[in-house]
Amino acid sequence: MAAPILGLYNPIALSTENGKLKTPVFMKVTELSLPGVLLLEPRVFADRRGFFLEIYQQARYGAEGVAGPFVQDNLSFSRRGVVRGLHYQLRRPQGKLVMAVQGEVFDVVLDIRRGSPWFGKWLSTGLDGESGRQLYIPPGYAHGFCVVSEAATFLYKVTDYYEPGDEYGIRWDDPDLGIPWPVTAPVLSDRDRTWPALREVSPEHLPEFAGT
Repeated sequence: MAAPILGLYNPIALSTENGKLKTPVFMKVTELSLPGVLLLEPRVFADRRGFFLEIYQQARYGAEGVAGPFVQDNLSFSRRGVVRGLHYQLRRPQGKLVMAVQGEVFDVVLDIRRGSPWFGKWLSTGLDGESGRQLYIPPGYAHGFCVVSEAATFLYKVTDYYEPGDEYGIRWDDPDLGIPWPVTAPVLSDRDRTWPALREVSPEHLPEFAGT
């Protein structure tokens, strides 16, 4: 795997103020088009040996709006064309901090909160192992991804435990949503193949909007 491009995060090229080094910026954080969904670009330290980056630090991430605590870490490995999603838990909703450790994915977040002004709206972004980009997804959203590289290793940090009996999903190719997935014949699990479209989900099986 190639070393990341340092760009804005070159630790040698820190900006100065009145001739003094300013407090280093450990990551760039951008709120995306759905409330609370954050794109995090950690500062990468790279040299001829390779690279190093922090992928979670409780105080720093909390100050940027990444609400914990995180109680479980999950790791998946998927091959090109695999689609996982769109998943959510209802009784034990999970906030998620996700990243591609290796490879590249097309990542999707969908607002499924009853009464939300953004209900049925979605966003997508690319995550890859070279840039170290991460996505924070608050509870109340459905999430999924498609592998666009030969393979991808994907890390999830979640704020509540996985509960098999509380697993719900939305059809990945729901025609009402029109998500432009970069695959025409995806590799799917049996369960992901049979999730309903969003309009077919009973209201009691969707989370309720509680404000931004």
